[in-house]
Amino acid sequence: MNLYLSKPGVMSCAGTNIDELWNSVTSGSQQGIKKVTACDGQDFFAARISDSVLQPSGARYDMKVVRIENQALNQIEADVETVKQKYGADRIAVCVGSCDNGTEFSVAAHRNYFTEGQFPANYNLEIQGADYASTMVAEKFGLKGPVNTFSTACSSSAGAIIKGAELILAGLADAAVVGGIDIASDTTLVGFGALEAVSSEITNPLSKNRHGITLGDGAAFFVLTKEDLSTLSSSGLTRESIRLLGWGESSDAYHMTSPDPSGAGAEKAIRRAIERAEISTSDVGYINLHGTGTKLNDSMESKAVAAIFGENTVPVSSTKAVTGHTLGAAAALEAAICWKALVENKGKNIDNRNLPLQVWDGVKDDELPSLNIVDKNNSGKTSSVSKDFTVCLSNSFAFGGANACLALGI
Repeated sequence: MNLYLSKPGVMSCAGTNIDELWNSVTSGSQQGIKKVTACDGQDFFAARISDSVLQPSGARYDMKVVRIENQALNQIEADVETVKQKYGADRIAVCVGSCDNGTEFSVAAHRNYFTEGQFPANYNLEIQGADYASTMVAEKFGLKGPVNTFSTACSSSAGAIIKGAELILAGLADAAVVGGIDIASDTTLVGFGALEAVSSEITNPLSKNRHGITLGDGAAFFVLTKEDLSTLSSSGLTRESIRLLGWGESSDAYHMTSPDPSGAGAEKAIRRAIERAEISTSDVGYINLHGTGTKLNDSMESKAVAAIFGENTVPVSSTKAVTGHTLGAAAALEAAICWKALVENKGKNIDNRNLPLQVWDGVKDDELPSLNIVDKNNSGKTSSVSKDFTVCLSNSFAFGGANACLALGI
């Protein structure tokens, strides 16, 4: 069965729709990343979405994370209505990746409790429930199918997309709203700061000088269907979609926060995605790396990619130096970038392709395998790349060794 991903709805500091995001990642603009001061007085670079571009959501709990989610969802509303009319609300699933449990409200409420002895009147424990990110989607669109939230750190929304596909393949749904939402709240900034994982400068992925991540807000959502939306639409609108060719997952459980330094778990996930998609390595025109800018992640991911594709072959880049690391939303946001890469480069030859740039200092780490990094000095052109640009991979590797890879194609 073919599976199709609709044009994504996107919100990030690098763009409030997929076209703006594409312009940022292909130009290497870091304008959305700014220094902020967290509640404990520490300063961090963070890719936060400005409150000035956010509108009230109308949801039961209207907070920043929900406003970001809602504005991304508004961009796919027409496609949701199309599949509702085709299949019925009870046949549409919701699968969302998210790790933020309403920290904007819950932290303030608990401060009030410790100072005043009671929670504010507008506080409800449901705000801290992991399910609200997906419950909100079902309530917004009146969907009655299975509703699931996935919290596997950085691979959360990859897991959500995969589960949506599995629900359709199992016959439990005919379509699914899939994606992810997360924010760089003070809780998140301080927590990752305590792990000594946050870079003192904007993240510098794959560089010898890399020393951590830059956190960010983000959301990306798709309508996943078993039929191409262009064949379902009766509104006369032009619908663009690509195929979810396959996926791979692994769980190496090497450490609570550190990846397996050998890259074996990541390699297994990538190989499984390629096998399920029934493609060869030469079919892959671009890989969006997880590329966090931490010592261990970049090392093991480079080893995994080189083991499968060889050195200096398929074009790769990490876009987190533009979007920030959006945690539970990262996989969906980066799948959206791959979606746009496929649409924009369809039918273009190698010389005319436009791929997301990696923004870094260009200082290679001799301890890492050499990858074909797309940056301002390198377009990623290589004779080993397939003549037709038809496949992208998106890597997501999370705490606890929860690894995922999505294969997307046209």
